[in-house]
Amino acid sequence: MLELPERRLRSWEKQGLAPRPEKYTFADLAVLRTLERLRKSGVSSRRIRRVVSALHQRLRSVSDPLRELRIFSEGGRLRVQWGESKMDPVSGQLLLDFDPAALHRVASFPRHTAGDAARAAIAARRFEASLLFEEALKMESRGAPARDVIEVYEKAVALDPASAGALVNLGTVHFHLREWDQAERFYRRALEADPKYALAHFNLGNLFDEQNDRTQACLHYGLALRLEPDYSDAHYNLALLCQSSGQVMRALRHWKAYLRLDSSSPWAEIARQELDKLRRATVIEGAKDPRGEAGAQA
Repeated sequence: MLELPERRLRSWEKQGLAPRPEKYTFADLAVLRTLERLRKSGVSSRRIRRVVSALHQRLRSVSDPLRELRIFSEGGRLRVQWGESKMDPVSGQLLLDFDPAALHRVASFPRHTAGDAARAAIAARRFEASLLFEEALKMESRGAPARDVIEVYEKAVALDPASAGALVNLGTVHFHLREWDQAERFYRRALEADPKYALAHFNLGNLFDEQNDRTQACLHYGLALRLEPDYSDAHYNLALLCQSSGQVMRALRHWKAYLRLDSSSPWAEIARQELDKLRRATVIEGAKDPRGEAGAQA
């Protein structure tokens, strides 16, 4: 029906983008049609995976973004239709269509009741916070002074205390300044705002790893993976930690998981080297003991 070559379909299935049902439903076909439309627009599968992962973190009520949302390319950038709004899926920034009707809807907040007015005020504060968040991201990309970036993120958080993204980014700026206590405080505030925010756990893992607290680092990398089993960077870092602490079988498992998710990047080459190193070491240790006890302990 869609004239898709089987090789392309299998590739999407392997990457977790396309369903693998015995019989396709119309919803399954819609996912395939979206993937093919994005491919023809020049969007790579890796970029689509990154967008789907970002949407999973931002829109907790959406279990299958490719099935439940309209994802499309606009001027070379990926956009998501969410209700009547468009959104940048990576930054979470709402995008406005500046036609007269859209401007009228934005400007005309309902004033019928006190509750409506309160909701409109909250929406306005969140929108202003999102603009500040976007500005802070641009400042970071330009290499602005860290203290100036912190000031803008803090203004965004003051307007929207539940902005987990701004809280995590604040923590990361402090992390790079090696201000560990401040970084931890903002990461934990992000988890209070969104307990299912895998990135906050991952960053806490990095924070404790930097401070040589392997127990806490492993704990938070593991929590990130519990929330997002395909979190490749968490598998990579956890594999390194397990390997350095002698947990060979756990390290092997996480290296394999990482390579299943990323088989072509420069990091994947390092992962293969470490995996081969562990396999050779395991074989050598097993060969030393004729009963195989060394291998069993590993």
